[in-house]
Amino acid sequence: MEGPASGRQEYNDILIGKAAESNDLVQEKYITLSIAQRKIEDTRAYFRRVDGNLSKNFGRLDSGARAISNYERLRLLHDFFRPGEEQYFTFDQAAAIRHGLDYKDLICPDGLQFKAGHFEMGGKFGRVLFLKEYASYIKDEMIADLSDFARNLVIAIDILPVPTDEAVKEIQQRILGVESDITRWQQRQNSKNNFTASVPYELEQLRAETKEFLDDLTVRDQRMMFAVVTLAHVADSLEQLDADTETLLAIGREHLCQFSILRYQQEDGLNTVLPYGLRRVKALRTLTTESAAVLMPFRAQEIQDPGGMYYGVNAVSKNLLICDRKRLISPHGFYLGVSGSGKSMAMKSTITNVALGTNDDIIIIDAEREYGPLVRALGGEVVEISPHSPHHISPLDMAEGYGEDENPVALKSEVITSILEQQMGSGRITGSHKSIIDRCTANVYRPFLKSKGKLPAPLLTDWRAEVLKQTEPEAREIALAAELITEGSLNVFAHETNVNMDNRLVAIDLYEMGESLRPTALVVTLEAIQNRVAANRKKGKYTWVFIDEIYLYFKYHYSAEVLYRAWKRWRKYGAPLTAATQNVEECLRSETARLMFANSEFLLLFNQAATDRVELAQLLHLSDTQMGYIENAEAGHGLLRMGGALVPFVNTIPRDTELYRLMSTTPGES
Repeated sequence: MEGPASGRQEYNDILIGKAAESNDLVQEKYITLSIAQRKIEDTRAYFRRVDGNLSKNFGRLDSGARAISNYERLRLLHDFFRPGEEQYFTFDQAAAIRHGLDYKDLICPDGLQFKAGHFEMGGKFGRVLFLKEYASYIKDEMIADLSDFARNLVIAIDILPVPTDEAVKEIQQRILGVESDITRWQQRQNSKNNFTASVPYELEQLRAETKEFLDDLTVRDQRMMFAVVTLAHVADSLEQLDADTETLLAIGREHLCQFSILRYQQEDGLNTVLPYGLRRVKALRTLTTESAAVLMPFRAQEIQDPGGMYYGVNAVSKNLLICDRKRLISPHGFYLGVSGSGKSMAMKSTITNVALGTNDDIIIIDAEREYGPLVRALGGEVVEISPHSPHHISPLDMAEGYGEDENPVALKSEVITSILEQQMGSGRITGSHKSIIDRCTANVYRPFLKSKGKLPAPLLTDWRAEVLKQTEPEAREIALAAELITEGSLNVFAHETNVNMDNRLVAIDLYEMGESLRPTALVVTLEAIQNRVAANRKKGKYTWVFIDEIYLYFKYHYSAEVLYRAWKRWRKYGAPLTAATQNVEECLRSETARLMFANSEFLLLFNQAATDRVELAQLLHLSDTQMGYIENAEAGHGLLRMGGALVPFVNTIPRDTELYRLMSTTPGES
């Protein structure tokens, strides 16, 4: 790949191909509430109460509902009446009142004429259908199948709930009527001396169904309601309209339901199907709550945030998943999956997205030396940190703005404590050790802070020299533990920083640090990144941080704490962190990891091991259907959680592209 420009072109070609494969439909769902009230104050109080209940109940379904404004209502009607002119809609209520303009003039079509079986609207042709006959059993896919029809289409489900006491009284009267019919039939048979005749099947069936309906209302706590389903579709020509109508009728027949054209009632049908809250079609059907539930307009949750980034394709609807993590309360994320499940490819895809589609900075902590080729191809810089490398990062550097909301010396004291824990062993640092560490840290930073950053920041060697001045026996233990990383063979972090971190895309390669030194390297690297984050915060610039194989850093208490502190604080600094691991169960044994997991609103779950699936199901309350998407899943397939939304996704890169070769970790393909 010859630089970022060619990479951008190739990535755009991939996205265009994915978009072409999608169903290219945008579905909007509205609930219109209507009530008969005499006073406007009572009406407003009712709608305020219902708005709150709807928002709360949709929230329980990990969805949302909000009241739309007058502007949005008019836009909705304008888009239907004037298809193809959606982008031209404007409405200023104050200006309209000032100039005496009627809002109807802004939304109405150029002409509207109703015929026997269709209507003509501004050069377009439309038709309203209604559900005439219902099947005895309807699957909940019927409305979804109708909604997937690739035309300008409006489906309305009008529901008129009946108060339960009135419904019970009505059904009891019907049962009484059926029993009276049966009694009269038996009396007629007895008058003919036919005392053994069985009650006709039709009457027995009617009695059983009516009693079952009464049980639904009184025992199973269901509601009775009247419903009518209407549908309006629009086409460019009458021939196309007739063909579309036949397709819609065929979809109904597949579900054993009969749709019919509203003959000589097209105007009433149009007023019913549009979201006015009017009901002019009288073809009502009596349903219970359970029966009405199959008329469900929801099939797949979509995520298409304006200004977001591509994270794959919805496995159900085939639409693109466009997510803007910056709008989340906590934009941090985890990519979880077994080896070969596609999580590294997804991380690299996200990095490519950020690098090519934004001006944000990107820093990668690369534990397995996987990201170098991609970073170099995108014009970034790879910094190798190892005992033999000429590159050095000092953990005691302190940029302007570092820890401005907290005590910066206390933060550096925690960092040094974390580094020493790796040398002294987990759980070996006592309160006395912490006091000495804190005292020495304050002493070495005093000249630097007094000069307001004009003097150079202290080094680890300066800090150890300060420790040697202390008289406590514990100070000798600390100095001895620090000797290896200051004067010994692992003194890579005891020198002045000579790494160029100015490139907007930097990968810090920790592969040669060895597993035992990687937690220390992570702590030091996070400190260097925090300085970059603090500087970018002052510029109003985002910094994306990616950490591979994060489970390595939960083995030591203080390195996990430093990571958790970054997880909590960097959200406010405009620095979303993204971590990847294949050892989910091992990570979740750490309470710190569980807290970080709970504090992340973005998750990509790929194929999981059996024990990991159980842990994730309990933690995320996954259903059996959702679990199926992360069990024996193909590479690049899984579940995406974005805030409250949980969507099955597919994110694959074509194998014949240069980006695939840069991203793949499969031997022989990279």
